[in-house]
Amino acid sequence: MEREKALKILKENVQNQNLIKHSLAVEAVMRALSRYFSKDEEKWGICGLLHDVDYEKTKDNPQQHSLVGAEILEELGFEKDICRAVKAHNEIHGVLPETLMEKALYVTDPLTGLIVAATLVLPSKNLKDLKTENVLKRFREKAFARGANREIIKKCEDYLNLSLEEFVKITLGAMQEIADDLGL
Repeated sequence: MEREKALKILKENVQNQNLIKHSLAVEAVMRALSRYFSKDEEKWGICGLLHDVDYEKTKDNPQQHSLVGAEILEELGFEKDICRAVKAHNEIHGVLPETLMEKALYVTDPLTGLIVAATLVLPSKNLKDLKTENVLKRFREKAFARGANREIIKKCEDYLNLSLEEFVKITLGAMQEIADDLGL
């Protein structure tokens, strides 16, 4: 599957521009992590790009989110490991991430949201002005960006063998590379 085809699938299923930007952010981070771990960058990137392909269809029924997405991708002929990673990224199902790609997607998804929120409270609202230390400070503020599940993000230590600081640094760097696409 080529990235352009995957992007077309995303845009056919998702109209919300913020959700598309979120998908682009997760894609960028998954690509950066794939390079860090010497894994298949294209596969990891497409997995990140399409992880919320069903969000608009399931937004009123979170119990179905990611299950429907995995089904959509299976019907389109995506590899089983991508479909399982999509399914496992929603903790509500209790499908524990097993592979490195699944674990990376699982912990990346909420961190990208925290980074966007941390950017939006900067005076410049410019992602390139955000530093790892800013994100770590916001991470410790429980009331800040409550939707960014800290328990899941923190699993980077066990799942990826990366310290929280290392994980934030990789994630932030990947997002900063596509800051223009994210409108940040």
